[in-house]
Amino acid sequence: MPIKLPANLPAYDVLTREGVMVMSDDQAARQDIRPLKIGLLNLMPKKIQTENQFARLIGATPLQIELSLIRMTEHQTRNTAAEHMAEFYRPFAEVAESGEKFDGLIITGAPIEHLAFEEVTYWDELKTVMDWTQTHVHSTFGVCWGGMAMIYHFHGVQKHMLPHKAFGCFPHQMLQPSSPYLRGFSDEFVIPVSRWTEMKQAEIDAAPGLQTLLASPEVGPCLVADDGHRALYIFNHFEYDSDTLKQEYDRDIGNGTPINVPMNYYPDDNPARPPHNRWRSHAHLLYGNWINEIYQTTPYDLNAIGT
Repeated sequence: MPIKLPANLPAYDVLTREGVMVMSDDQAARQDIRPLKIGLLNLMPKKIQTENQFARLIGATPLQIELSLIRMTEHQTRNTAAEHMAEFYRPFAEVAESGEKFDGLIITGAPIEHLAFEEVTYWDELKTVMDWTQTHVHSTFGVCWGGMAMIYHFHGVQKHMLPHKAFGCFPHQMLQPSSPYLRGFSDEFVIPVSRWTEMKQAEIDAAPGLQTLLASPEVGPCLVADDGHRALYIFNHFEYDSDTLKQEYDRDIGNGTPINVPMNYYPDDNPARPPHNRWRSHAHLLYGNWINEIYQTTPYDLNAIGT
């Protein structure tokens, strides 16, 4: 089954060209089936790029997915056209007022790592969102800063500034082979990393109810399961396109910002050569496993979520 998207959303054409099964609202209405309702709370400045990345991953399963795009109510983006935001996004306040429930919610990262959580302009609303997930969302997936925000809010686990940016493709290891989220995973694989902060394993271990599923000897814990809050937290970027790290590197070089060549990314670490994508298959495995786990455990009656 395909992912259901508005026919005029840019991701519709992008994914169709890539061979991802996509269906319009009109087509979906003719199927007698309840799709899984997945929300994307998009905190990234490049909204369309982020939509494409996550829609590509959650749309590759055999299940029909209905994707809803959500934004913070008061926070305005300067990197995406206002017309796009008005047409495709709903403010969280509107979603909450409607009483709508979701099978899954993804909370993306945001380029605000240097700020304490309480200094973020929309922190109070994001806390409301995270609390709302406990009664209105069956499973929540916090990504990078979004995952750090969730683990801090629910467990008080702090993020810590790194002496230099963790930037590149780093080997990771599977720590819990029996986890349903890791079905099909290799023992070792690479994941793109791009962050100035880290979570410390000892502090995660000290928080009751958390289990680290993936970790790296070089960049620390990566994927953490929080069954008590029906949540996953991932601090790295399986969703990245092949050239996302290149875009970040080229941007910093163009701005004169000191930056190292992303590790283990370019062939022979040569930025003049096209980068290789060595994480795509595991990205699809992880998000496909998450969607499958939602499908296996979510109530058929959406109203029963959170009760």
